Amino acid sequence: MPPLTAILLALIAGMSNVFAFAPFGWWPLQIATLALLFYLLTQHTTFKQSCLTGWAFGTGWLVSGVYWLYISMHVYGGMPSAMAAIAVFLLAAFLGLLVAGAAGLASWIRTRWQLSLPLYLLLVLPAVWVLAEWTRGWIFTGFPWVVSGYAHTASPLAGFAPVIGVYGIGWLAALVAASLVLLPRCKKIMALPVLLLIAGLGLQHIDWTQPHGTPVSVRLLQGNVPQEIKFDAHQANLTLRQYEDMIRAMPADLIATPETALPLLLHQLPTDYLPRLASYATASNSHLAIGVPVSDDPVSYANSVIGISPTSTDTTPSLYRYDKHHLVPFGEFIPFGFRWFVNMMHIPLGDFTRGSKTPLPFAVKDQWVLPNICYEDLFGEEIADQLRASRSNGTPEASMLLNLSNIAWFGDSVALPQHLQISQMRALETGRPMLRATNTGATAIIGPKGSITAELAPFTLGVLTASVQGYRGATPYIVLGNSLIVGIAALLLLGAILLGRRRRHS
Repeated sequence: MPPLTAILLALIAGMSNVFAFAPFGWWPLQIATLALLFYLLTQHTTFKQSCLTGWAFGTGWLVSGVYWLYISMHVYGGMPSAMAAIAVFLLAAFLGLLVAGAAGLASWIRTRWQLSLPLYLLLVLPAVWVLAEWTRGWIFTGFPWVVSGYAHTASPLAGFAPVIGVYGIGWLAALVAASLVLLPRCKKIMALPVLLLIAGLGLQHIDWTQPHGTPVSVRLLQGNVPQEIKFDAHQANLTLRQYEDMIRAMPADLIATPETALPLLLHQLPTDYLPRLASYATASNSHLAIGVPVSDDPVSYANSVIGISPTSTDTTPSLYRYDKHHLVPFGEFIPFGFRWFVNMMHIPLGDFTRGSKTPLPFAVKDQWVLPNICYEDLFGEEIADQLRASRSNGTPEASMLLNLSNIAWFGDSVALPQHLQISQMRALETGRPMLRATNTGATAIIGPKGSITAELAPFTLGVLTASVQGYRGATPYIVLGNSLIVGIAALLLLGAILLGRRRRHS
């Protein structure tokens, strides 16, 4: 196959990969496109050609998967359209280097140790694939959006999520893809993907966590405030009134607003605003979780969730506070040397301080609610770390997760259903329900098995009301995090090298 043809096919395959994720949900396509990439890599054994083929696939994958960043930078950030488009491409091209590196490393191992095609496909390629995806989850603070495992929240492979997490599912998908490439040479290899899919279906029937306490009534508020006027001074007063009215409309054990629902710093709110909410919380026996930025001094502020319990008094609200820890580069903190880039956009509250890595949950009757804000639920290992820390430290263990988001920055795009799918994976990994209160969508309630039990229509003003049961216990993923799948990948690479050495010296 001519090298340029391989690169073009890889680019098209990578771009097609977006249809495997929400809202489309064609998960077999994720395996098919990866199988095509692996097939292309078997046709060229040179390091350079493998890198170029992998880079084309990774770049196409990220360009189509996160094109909506253009909306936030151009439409809402005011960046010139050409510059915004170039920025999205450069981000995709940079992250595509991880796939290029994985493909190049696989090619080098294959050539250096003279590996057979089955060893190359079944041991090396799936291992370097998962290591590349895992690396994307932490390098330069991480950007693991549309990693391959997220395509499988509704596939048979979803059963593996509580055991090996989203990256482990990506490895299994790569193993299935490699088996398809080998199928013309060995019909018996088809048994491997069949067994994996059957095992995944079986694992879905295991209850890793158990119901805890009594269900709590929940009201999740979706204010649908347009992003372009969210921080306008006149609109801010209207927004404060709107959310107060929505909160006071009906009591519930837990009432949650979206991220930065109150578009003023906490100390800038009217002096009687929080006391009024505290008075309502006490009178109605409701717990409130409110998204609001908080400033501790004149030069720093945090993206926070303030919890108000019924024990508050009119004059001294009893406040729980959660500060976002994992911040978004450019949107929430400015990387060194990129002040010029951020200055091209008009994003308010663009340089937050970080909260604690191991926050305590918020008590709601006999349930414990662990908040995370927007982008933070991309990092399943961090949520697992928080749950594991509670178990080891003897502090209260969260029985449900709460995500407060404002995805209005990305308009009416696939970012909304993609983020919902990410939250589904977190529920699967932890065996806990995930509550989502968002500004424009997707406001939803996700069960501990990852299924969406209730959801509001996006871009509507509304309240999602439900009764939610909390769950306690530890899935294998909570106990081991990503260390299990990273260890498996490393052992597979080592095993392939040892087998190659033995074969070469025999």
